[in-house]
Amino acid sequence: MLRVGKREAFEALPEPEVGPRIALELVNIHAAAPGKRHRRCCDGPEFRQAPRVRIIAGTRKGHTIYAPKGMDTRPTGDRVREAAFNLIGPVDGALVLDLFAGSGAMGLEALSRGADRAVFVESERAACLAIERNLEKLRLTGARVVCDHVLRFVATQRQQYDLVLVDPPYDVVESLQMRLSRYLPSVLAQDGLLVFETSSRDEPELPLSKRTSRRYGSARLTLFEHE
Repeated sequence: MLRVGKREAFEALPEPEVGPRIALELVNIHAAAPGKRHRRCCDGPEFRQAPRVRIIAGTRKGHTIYAPKGMDTRPTGDRVREAAFNLIGPVDGALVLDLFAGSGAMGLEALSRGADRAVFVESERAACLAIERNLEKLRLTGARVVCDHVLRFVATQRQQYDLVLVDPPYDVVESLQMRLSRYLPSVLAQDGLLVFETSSRDEPELPLSKRTSRRYGSARLTLFEHE
């Protein structure tokens, strides 16, 4: 079970510094009225209904979500998401960080299940807009979407999170693992959980204590925590 820390610092989260080569764009979704249109981080992408992807439990149970058209975004499937949250346990009041967020399926599930706030970090602009659209469709508040590279974001973070969700493209896990290892322990709250999704063939290693690692079809979920 997650032991949830204080929330006072959330509104003062520092913004990552913006270098000359990468444009950082944010979509703030704090307490918008239903139906209000937010500033977009990109224009004109096509969307598809993510195949068989629905919110599993909580206040938005049964609602479907969108993903950008094409196969670059791979939403975590229902079975794997359900297994992840069975392992995680209750998330009521949690502060959640969803890295390589894609369509936002994992973070959206956490918000539906009672998480207090969620930060979605995704480098693909069309995926950022898909997350925003899903937040609007589900009428979920307390979220922030950051369109930036994950490594760049975590390198500048001073906030700690109760639940950190990490789901990079399967084919880049090996190349990213060492660099992520430098930053992930510092963004995980002392009593928090980190969930790392990979291909079933790969079992990630981080400088954290490994709680469990389980295979679900072609996917693997590995949970980490501080010792």
